[in-house]
Amino acid sequence: MHLSPQEAATTHRQTASATYWLEHAWLGTHVEPGVTVDVADGRITAVRTGTEAPPPGAVALRGLTLPGLANAHSHAFHRALRGTVQVGSGTFWTWREVMYNVADQLTPDSYYALARAVYAEMALAGITCVGEFHYLHHAPGGTRYDNPNAMGEALIAAAAAAGIRITLLDTAYLSAGFGTPPNHHQLRFSDGTAEEWAQRADALKAAGEHARIGAAIHSVRAVPADQLSTVADWTRARQAPLHVHLSEQTAENDACRDAHGCTPTRLLADHGALDRRTTAVHATHLTPEDIGLLGGAGTGVCMCPTTERDLADGIGPAAPLQSHGSPLSLGSDSHAVIDLLEEARAMELDERLRTRTRGHWTAAALLRAATADGHAALGWDDAGTIESGALADLTTIALDSVRTAGPLPRLGAETAVFAASAADVRHTVVGGRQIVRDGVHTLVPDVPTALAASIAAVRA
Repeated sequence: MHLSPQEAATTHRQTASATYWLEHAWLGTHVEPGVTVDVADGRITAVRTGTEAPPPGAVALRGLTLPGLANAHSHAFHRALRGTVQVGSGTFWTWREVMYNVADQLTPDSYYALARAVYAEMALAGITCVGEFHYLHHAPGGTRYDNPNAMGEALIAAAAAAGIRITLLDTAYLSAGFGTPPNHHQLRFSDGTAEEWAQRADALKAAGEHARIGAAIHSVRAVPADQLSTVADWTRARQAPLHVHLSEQTAENDACRDAHGCTPTRLLADHGALDRRTTAVHATHLTPEDIGLLGGAGTGVCMCPTTERDLADGIGPAAPLQSHGSPLSLGSDSHAVIDLLEEARAMELDERLRTRTRGHWTAAALLRAATADGHAALGWDDAGTIESGALADLTTIALDSVRTAGPLPRLGAETAVFAASAADVRHTVVGGRQIVRDGVHTLVPDVPTALAASIAAVRA
């Protein structure tokens, strides 16, 4: 059985006070040697530079310390697909059928076990906050659990047990496509109408300081146009984040034009779903007008390069989107790999392949997408920086591994983005509490075994 809301809150209680000495720290614009960070009640209370050695009683974090990484787009149960969906060829649509088969096996308890292991893997990769795009609401066939939010609360409890923060993006998923009723797999995703979705989402409990609640429109094909505003209004009333899969496939764009005579971006704009609290996920196949609409609204875009390349979706226009005013964040989505440093690196390298030019983002800009802008997309504006008042969430990357040894420490940002991997994460701190110490998870001692067991339990 998974944790109760009260147990989850207790598990994730913040550290009262601590002092950390950072051998090298990325402070947003540069790498600073010898930085001391004081923590109280889960927040940074002071940042002192010029400390050459750890003060008495301080915990030394040797390597390069960044703000904690934010994984802005996750489907935790997709982790069970790793390896399986890489056999042979196929398309996004054949991949989706395999995904449905895994979804059909999940219960609140098995989902808790799987998500706990996946979130522990994220902590080992330096991720301190996850945006869980959650649409697996009901039992197979659409039968309601006695607690209609049993699945969502299992995810919140799993994040607490793994020691990371979560924004549960409770997702409206009502249609198989532009008015077509849900298929037999999708019945457990659907609440029937957006109004019924809102009633269930209203009852969702965010137990513990580690959790916040947002919402998602699965896609314009999955929420009828006349119900998009219901979801958008729900988030607006709560000042909560709203996420949406957007133009991931050209087939979605074509079907939207056939149904509504416009692109998915225009449809969202016309129904009030684009503003600064909105994040479009993927946004791979956009028109120039779409880019202008997103940027003009200040709508963020979450790029998921490792999934987009795994599914052969294409390379999205990240650079034009940012230049038009869309903040960029990063997600591991289907978890083909869980490595935010790889997502950051891939965004730049994919753009180099698309344009055959280099240097679209600095390492600092890519780290900002993985930290401050990712947290902002998830409603955690008080995280993602190493400064007084911010949440005390830190990630330390080794500078002496076979991948990172050699460059000068002042080039630590470039080393992290263009050479390091999740395997180089040495320490992870969440709310002042050390969740990963010397590469070992302090709450889930054997993460590989937890992953293997939880995946075997849901294998179709």
